Amino acid sequence: MNTVVIPAGWQLDASGPKAYERYLVPRLFSPWAEHLIDFTGLASGERVLDVACGTGIVARRAAARLDGCGSAAGIDLNENMLAVAREASPDLAIEWRWADAVALPYSDSVFDVVFCQQAFQFLPDRPAAIGEMARVLVPGGRLGLGILRPLERNPGWEVLAAAMERHAGEQAGAMMRSPFAGITPGEIGSLLGVAGFEDVRIRMDILPVRYRSPREFFREEAASSPMADSLMALPPAVVAAIENELTNTLRTYSDDDGIVFPSETYMVSARCAKAVR
Repeated sequence: MNTVVIPAGWQLDASGPKAYERYLVPRLFSPWAEHLIDFTGLASGERVLDVACGTGIVARRAAARLDGCGSAAGIDLNENMLAVAREASPDLAIEWRWADAVALPYSDSVFDVVFCQQAFQFLPDRPAAIGEMARVLVPGGRLGLGILRPLERNPGWEVLAAAMERHAGEQAGAMMRSPFAGITPGEIGSLLGVAGFEDVRIRMDILPVRYRSPREFFREEAASSPMADSLMALPPAVVAAIENELTNTLRTYSDDDGIVFPSETYMVSARCAKAVR
């Protein structure tokens, strides 16, 4: 069996951030960003922070809705992702900063809304990160989280992870499963309660994800992941085996336009009731 060497976590380097922006943002993260903003609410003049922003699609969508009133900022630990965020937002007044979610570089009570989309499950110290989000929110400020539901509720990626593990090695399968961390609503609610949030609302939402073919699905996901260099270097026969397995297993999700399957996410909103130190 071929073994793919994968860096820890879900940090992209080299061409990864540009591929992420090109492929995953329009297919997945942009629709979910709009959904998260609608779910959490956003008003003219509000100050917005996007935590662990990646290429900043939530901050960008929020800034466009603010239309010059209020402010938007995005923080991330990955300078390569922030560079793409800057390139993608030349006409938007967004502050992009390198920072850790557990040490936000802002004073207390300076944001009206804090978002974190599809990054919370990767944070190694979730209580500290939630505490920091509460600290920088004004009393009554709002938190909006998007967290992928378990892998079995996201069948396209479940099939992809299995195919990668079978043909590219255990690490490849483990990495593809890692965004679907299996955080439960009870765990989310408990973390938010301890951090001083009230009016916690957790909803399970579903959006479709479409690709023109299983081959496109594999290649775009591979190019947009920490596995990119290793996966692109796999022998053609191994790549063909992965693509053939996807084609056969995803037949029930096939139609005349390619393949389409559900993406399920917990949408979480909460109100900051008190300052947390």
